Amino acid sequence: MRLDSLTPIPGPTGRIKLQFDSGLTMKVYPEVISDCALYAGKELTEEEFSALQEAARRASARQRAVRIVSASAVSERELQRRLVRKGEDPEEARKTVGWLKDLNVLDDSQVARDVVRKCVAKGYGPGRARQELYAKGVPRELWEDALADYPDMGEAIDAFLQSRLRGDKPDQKQIQQLTGALSRRGYGYDEIRTALRRYTDALEEDYQ
Repeated sequence: MRLDSLTPIPGPTGRIKLQFDSGLTMKVYPEVISDCALYAGKELTEEEFSALQEAARRASARQRAVRIVSASAVSERELQRRLVRKGEDPEEARKTVGWLKDLNVLDDSQVARDVVRKCVAKGYGPGRARQELYAKGVPRELWEDALADYPDMGEAIDAFLQSRLRGDKPDQKQIQQLTGALSRRGYGYDEIRTALRRYTDALEEDYQ
């Protein structure tokens, strides 16, 4: 197979279009050109073309992975899922995660701590933090350490009730709605009942 031309593609990625005499075209990153020693008119054996395809897959997965981790902290599992979802070869996605891990770019423990910190800042309970850790693909063996110092969120529940009730006494329907809302925010029923009792007790004291 002969490579007829190499044409730069306008845009920020800097990719290059390869045109072969068979009519086949490929879009590759610049490093593939040097890695495979490509030039217009080069005749590629089957082995060389296979090596070119592998290099193209590797470069594509790595470039996409770097963009993802540059935008936000991700776990190893989440990064691999996102790469495959974006169309990268599953095996190449796995290798790319290993490549970044070897470079100390990925840190699941730090991702776990970041998830928990954000949940606390949003007023979520531990249950919601566990849901977020699962969604982020953080290994379960890292959850306990990340959740170990979860603060008491009583004030956050109180603030939520105040914002919804604004000093009014809740009826049974409102209590059910508030219980459901707080449950979705990661709080247990005992915590919710205690907070509702605390709220109503404070109201009664105000009326005395």
